[in-house]
Amino acid sequence: MSAIEAVIVAGARTPVGTSFKGTLRDTTAMELAEVVVSEVQKRSGLAPSQVDDIILAESNYGGGDVARYAAVVTGMPQVPGQSLNRHCAGSLTAIGNAAGQIISGAERAIIAGGTQSVSTSPMQAFRTPGTVDQFTEKWLPPTHPDSPEAPNMDMSITVGWNTAAALDLTREEMDAWALRSHQRAVAAIDSGAFVDEIVPVSARQQDGTFVDFTTDEHPRRDTTAERLAGLKPIHPEIEGFSITAGNSSGVNDAAAAVMVVGSDLAAAEDLTVLATVKAWAASAVEPAQTGLAVLDVIPKVLDRAGIGVADVALWEINEAFASVPVAACKKLGISEDVVNVLGSGCSIGHPVAASGARMILSLTNELRRRGGGYGVAAMCAGGGQAGAVVIEVPASAAE
Repeated sequence: MSAIEAVIVAGARTPVGTSFKGTLRDTTAMELAEVVVSEVQKRSGLAPSQVDDIILAESNYGGGDVARYAAVVTGMPQVPGQSLNRHCAGSLTAIGNAAGQIISGAERAIIAGGTQSVSTSPMQAFRTPGTVDQFTEKWLPPTHPDSPEAPNMDMSITVGWNTAAALDLTREEMDAWALRSHQRAVAAIDSGAFVDEIVPVSARQQDGTFVDFTTDEHPRRDTTAERLAGLKPIHPEIEGFSITAGNSSGVNDAAAAVMVVGSDLAAAEDLTVLATVKAWAASAVEPAQTGLAVLDVIPKVLDRAGIGVADVALWEINEAFASVPVAACKKLGISEDVVNVLGSGCSIGHPVAASGARMILSLTNELRRRGGGYGVAAMCAGGGQAGAVVIEVPASAAE
């Protein structure tokens, strides 16, 4: 009997909103999860009774179990739900965990992804140690201990700047990458590349009305090299600091998920296989070198998949800061022409817990348009972590 493979048979994501001032500013992470979980189940062709579990990543949303919430609210109370947090790499981890359970034979069908609403994340109050009633306002749980070289609430240093400094990246290189990211994202929107993967959201507005939100709103059509060059560094007090708002990712809201099933179930139910999950991995480095963790996890996941850089047709390397994909291309010999061809964090935005699933979904669809092949999604994550997933879209499944 042939071994069971983990395959993706459906996926969906919401449009990506700009936090606090965008269309999703009053839509919660639970509501975003409800939208994508319901849509993925419908698109899969499987009945709710055939779904074994839901795994959703979340980040700094105050606890609870958003995956179980999504199961109940979407009419699948018989489905348990587990939530996890690996910060930016959370939904890549969710997909990897789902694939592992499928391949082991423990489960047959799992919805995996992530949901993020920075706009509505609770701001917690942390009591200052040694005091009775002194609280630090707007405190978020950190991913690592705070230090000058690795501040735990400022990724512009641990990811953006420390990566650029380690590889001697220039601001011009990072700004050029960011500009191209916006250009590619706008081109993708205009060509309809995201239409099939996006499920519209009926989004509550501050005046009490609802609007149909259908298109990513963060990419800027008017971005130019001159405008990016004119932006001030985030930390002008640090000599040579070259990280700006322009070559950084956005602060965003969205949800994304895929249905991962066993190849035996896909065959039995005559489901369309969009991609096969070939390998997944996580790695970690010192927190001060968070952005460089991608350079560790990519070789690790390629080795597990039994392929090399040259075998990969398309890459998604998240632009938490433009320095990360620039560094990966330089260090690992990856062609910039096949990385983030539809835009990424600098343009589409970075809804932290949902970004990995969004990357896998866009990667799958673009590979199908291009005739199949291997794709790799990789990203660094808070506290010095990184995650990556390798998929394969067979030529027979290409559009």
